[in-house]
Amino acid sequence: MEQTEIANIIIQTINTLFNNLFSSIDNSVYSSLDNLVFTNSSLINNSIILKLFNNSGKNSLIYLSDTLLLGLFLFYLIRYYYFNIIDVTVEKPTQFIFKLFIFTLIVNFSYFIIEKILDINYLFSSSIQEIGKNIVKEDISFSQLILFINQKTISSSQELNILSFDGLIKSYISIGLVSLLISYSLRFILLQVLLLLTPFSILSLINYSTSWIFKSWGKCLFYLLIIQIFIPILIIIIFCIDTDNKILFVSGLYSLIKINDYVREIFGGMGLNLSSNISNIISKFKS
Repeated sequence: MEQTEIANIIIQTINTLFNNLFSSIDNSVYSSLDNLVFTNSSLINNSIILKLFNNSGKNSLIYLSDTLLLGLFLFYLIRYYYFNIIDVTVEKPTQFIFKLFIFTLIVNFSYFIIEKILDINYLFSSSIQEIGKNIVKEDISFSQLILFINQKTISSSQELNILSFDGLIKSYISIGLVSLLISYSLRFILLQVLLLLTPFSILSLINYSTSWIFKSWGKCLFYLLIIQIFIPILIIIIFCIDTDNKILFVSGLYSLIKINDYVREIFGGMGLNLSSNISNIISKFKS
């Protein structure tokens, strides 16, 4: 067998392996991405979170929050009784009781509040998707985007050639969007964690010295939610790009992969890059 034939067999085998790998990714990753990115109140409508919020027993987050409210009230009474002795500034009883009453209501309706926040955020993103669908005549989703990419750029040739420019584009897209799947899986988990912490973050506003907890919580939650609005806008732009200009098309896909970093730079908040988060935590421990 000649060297040319051996080389062709090796290249064909590599192309077949990568083609099977990318097909598997296409069939599984992108539909999962749509479910992870475009979230609504179903995010917290699972049995565990419902039990944590709505259970009237001692395992309920609301029960723990009400216990903390009672503790804060007792702490205020002690401070108010001894404020002349220990020389500290204490707010008026009527002001504190009114504030305590308001926060008690908010805490006990915190599940309802975050449920509506998630639905409103989803309403904005789904409205953008619907507007985009009317403009580009395509569903604004990751699953439809990969079909568009395959039809317009990759499948122009009969078989995938990993060594061609189209093959390199396909490889970059597949690896990049797998990375996005990991990032948005992390976002999905972080959202649930932050939403579970809602009653306690609200309680931190009662005391000025702990109000930074609510500000940090709110900033991170806003960042994780606002991403959901930017993604369909970027997908619409990618659909509008002339696919003959492959450099511009790849730039649009690169922007989609890096959108997390761009939004974080604009609004601040918690990053979704797992490796950078771990390195930041390690550096804080070292310092």
